[in-house]
Amino acid sequence: MLRLEHISKIYPTGEVLKDVTWEVKNSDRIGLVGVNGAGKSTQMQIIMGHVEPTTGQVIRPNDLKIGYLTQEFDVDPSRTVREELWTVFEAANTTHSELMAVTHAMEGADPDELDQLLHKMDKLQRRFEGLNGYGLDAEIEKILPEMGFEPDDGDRLVCTFSGGWQMRLSLAKIMLQDPDLLLLDEPTNHLDLETIEWLEGYLKDLKTPMVVISHDREFLDRLCTQIVETERGVSTTYLGNYSAYLAQKAENQAAQQSTYERQQKEIAKQQEFVERFRASATRSTQAKSREKQLDKIERIDAPVANLRTLKFTFPPAPRSGREVVQIEDLSHSYGDKMLFLGANLLIERGDRIAFLGPNGCGKSTLLRMIVGLETPEDGSAGFGPHNIIPGYFEQNQAEALDLEKTVLETIHDEVPDWKNEEVRTLLGRFLFSGEMVYKPVGALSGGEKARLALAKMLLRPANALVLDEPTNHLDIPAKEMLESALKDYDGTVLIVSHDRYFISQVATKIVEVRDGELVVYNGDYHYYLDKLAEQEAQAQARRQAEADAAKREAKRAKQKEKEAARKKKAAV
Repeated sequence: MLRLEHISKIYPTGEVLKDVTWEVKNSDRIGLVGVNGAGKSTQMQIIMGHVEPTTGQVIRPNDLKIGYLTQEFDVDPSRTVREELWTVFEAANTTHSELMAVTHAMEGADPDELDQLLHKMDKLQRRFEGLNGYGLDAEIEKILPEMGFEPDDGDRLVCTFSGGWQMRLSLAKIMLQDPDLLLLDEPTNHLDLETIEWLEGYLKDLKTPMVVISHDREFLDRLCTQIVETERGVSTTYLGNYSAYLAQKAENQAAQQSTYERQQKEIAKQQEFVERFRASATRSTQAKSREKQLDKIERIDAPVANLRTLKFTFPPAPRSGREVVQIEDLSHSYGDKMLFLGANLLIERGDRIAFLGPNGCGKSTLLRMIVGLETPEDGSAGFGPHNIIPGYFEQNQAEALDLEKTVLETIHDEVPDWKNEEVRTLLGRFLFSGEMVYKPVGALSGGEKARLALAKMLLRPANALVLDEPTNHLDIPAKEMLESALKDYDGTVLIVSHDRYFISQVATKIVEVRDGELVVYNGDYHYYLDKLAEQEAQAQARRQAEADAAKREAKRAKQKEKEAARKKKAAV
């Protein structure tokens, strides 16, 4: 269907892709992985024809239709949902507009003009019919429920829907074009867990082949049938999902290391023989022969060392009191929406809690109330009374960092007593080196801002970390290092995140924001999922029991009616 062959891409700032070769076949679901800056989005841009490769080629049929879901959803908030979906059909829209213009012109036309307008209308109607213009409304009505929209949602303005629903709308626009291939660039960014799981299920049911860029390891694990890794500009294809890729990569590296070490040992042995007997009267010929053989050996490369990535640990802090966070009778609303209604929660020293719930349920607001940036309408939410030293990672780093400062100034201003070398050493651990430390914060990418904010957190010891979407914009290696640091951290951690894999690695308790309350699950993410499944099974059993009871009641009522009718007939 589509193949990239020996693609390279060189920008003035350096080489991004060196030798990229991989292909998409029917029903493939390929995950593109690699660190930030590895060239994943560049490959998609090359496939789309938006960027020309420096060398290599993309082999594809001329009539291949590609649907491309970008990180920024392409929707107009001022249109209704139906109007937005109609924009997909450009030719039909243009023809329909021309038809409306002709109809309007006919109202005041003289007989000679009317004849010409009728002829033009006939031609436009036939073109509109050829474009299936009269059947497009039906296609739109069909896809709305597939995307989870209610019938009345078609007349609502796009701006009234959350980011997750706007993603569904963008995907609906793509699917209405009946693509042969789907390209999805970070489709799960900023989606809540419910929407991510819906998207997983929807994509898995499609027969359309797809290529996905994502840092959501759980999403890649559940969806993908192949993984293409780009490392130092070179691509490698692995069959299976993300977990299979990790296992295969580890096996390949171990095998290459073993083969390399065996060869090096043999080369050293032969080299020793050559050096020992080079000048020997009896064995110099044998030594020269072995030396020639050594020159002919094809050397096996040493395994590529792991890519330089973020390495850090949280600084130790004084032990806190037992009660770290106290939430009592908390009630709070946002606009007309009640977020919390008499909620209560006690978080104790050493807890690692993930707050879960759909977007808009109040998770980030709750963290802001705990750290004192927002005041509850009723009740209380805050830290305990004894020796709590908080550290807060805000979701939107653009608001938390001074965009006018340089990277170096951002850290130096926090620790004015530090020497430049000390500041640069810390920044180097977060992948800021060379001239990059003089870059203004406003010019940083989302991932770079996230790394800089994490670096700031290291400067002040804290025994209670409050982290709002800390993995946003981080690549997979950076997420893994953050997970490792949090596992080794001996303080208390409060997390809001939509990254299920991250939650499963870090959280030891789950708190679900549900119907204004805080529901505690005293176990990790998988325990939480098991409990949800158990609750759903119980609810289903109750619904079945109620349905069975209703059937029995209806049967008894029918029997009573028959008995009453029989008695009435007998009385006559």
